Amino acid sequence: MNAITMRPPVAAKRGDRSFWLQSIGADAVTPPLEGSLDCDVAIVGGGYAGLWTALRIKEQAPETRVTVLEADFCGSGASGRNGGQVHSWFAEIDMLRALVGEDDALMLCRATADAIEELHGLQASGTIDMDLRLDGWLWTASSTAQEGAWTAAAELGRALGEPRLRPLGRNDILRRTGSAVSYVGIVEERAGTVQPAKLAIGLRDLALSRGIVVHERSPVLEIVPGPRPRLRTAGGTLCAGKVVLAANAWLSAIAELHPYLYVVSSQVIATAPVPDVLRRIGWTDGASICDAQQHVLYYQRTPEGTVIFGRGTGGIAYGDRIDARFNRGGDGGADNIREMHRVYPELRDVPVLCDWSGPIDCTAQHLPVFGHLQDHANIFYAMGFNGTGIAQAPVAGRIVASLVLGRDDAWSRCGLVGLDRRTRLPPEPLRYLGARVVRRAIRRKNDLEIRNRTADPVTRFLAGLAP
Repeated sequence: MNAITMRPPVAAKRGDRSFWLQSIGADAVTPPLEGSLDCDVAIVGGGYAGLWTALRIKEQAPETRVTVLEADFCGSGASGRNGGQVHSWFAEIDMLRALVGEDDALMLCRATADAIEELHGLQASGTIDMDLRLDGWLWTASSTAQEGAWTAAAELGRALGEPRLRPLGRNDILRRTGSAVSYVGIVEERAGTVQPAKLAIGLRDLALSRGIVVHERSPVLEIVPGPRPRLRTAGGTLCAGKVVLAANAWLSAIAELHPYLYVVSSQVIATAPVPDVLRRIGWTDGASICDAQQHVLYYQRTPEGTVIFGRGTGGIAYGDRIDARFNRGGDGGADNIREMHRVYPELRDVPVLCDWSGPIDCTAQHLPVFGHLQDHANIFYAMGFNGTGIAQAPVAGRIVASLVLGRDDAWSRCGLVGLDRRTRLPPEPLRYLGARVVRRAIRRKNDLEIRNRTADPVTRFLAGLAP
């Protein structure tokens, strides 16, 4: 049987790691895989999706021998470099209903709200210290073109008896964010922020405490399918009854999955801590904030007063060949700094101490997909989190655990399972060339709209071609 060749992630240099990872000195603590070992379930990827899947399998079937293989160290990928924003799927309930139907959409949205409470419980019990602050998630507009981006989701939630997204006006936003730039929006109150690297490392420690085996610095080079697939790393081989692929953007290397997955970059900056400045402007809590640009802008302040500012840049690579350039933008976060100064002019003299970047796995529907490879019913995948995973990965873990354990339940039957409803993306070189054209159009459109100017029809048309 033909082997599946994996594309090992390109680990970020220590100085290119995220502020979150560097601030806690995160690194590998478990040994690489060596020799020939055996387990019931092998999970490729030690981020949120892989670790939550391992934990869910252990919850439901404690006797299952689960081994996680992580290419670098747990949380070193998207799980440890994101913006730390925690919110439910109620902000996407309209997209969910269009894809999976009303009943599943409600189930999945409620499950992510429950996941937020689960995170709160893990922190309150002392199990994981993740700096969780449930001070709300704000989705706002700072220009007329952005107004109402949330309307479909908010109205559908209300119609279905779940009015989770409450309107905000200018004074509310100023009071909660300290910025007068955004003037209308919504808030999900039971949401907020975490220190994402602390959460990832905490999940690793929790997995180890529950008998899950973790091998870091163990990139999987190939998988030989069969009744008991063999996963080969540089130092050894792991045989398993079932395999879960939870490797984020690097799953784009698998021919069967690549048509449904595209990879973009997102860039984030962190300032020096300035708690006095933030107190003076009235930005004092742990809310997470998004600006409704097409290349979304997201930001928060840490408990120590560091400002985190991120933006989806849409950076792409031919054939989704991800290299070290995805780990750091090379311009010191110039776009983010410009936008931070627009939103917070008071921060113009505050130095930026850290900038980082990284790939994000996306689907055309902007929602993850789960299932098994067409010819290999014992090799499962979880992909397409689109940069939104902190409250979603615990739900993903339930879905994948049900698939792996052969359960016939609401999770294994939900509409996020299977590729049959998903949009196939164009092949190369059309995919890459088209993405470059669309990316330029989106950037032009964004830059004009934040000044309340209207892009020309051609730019609007091209920007509208984005998945």
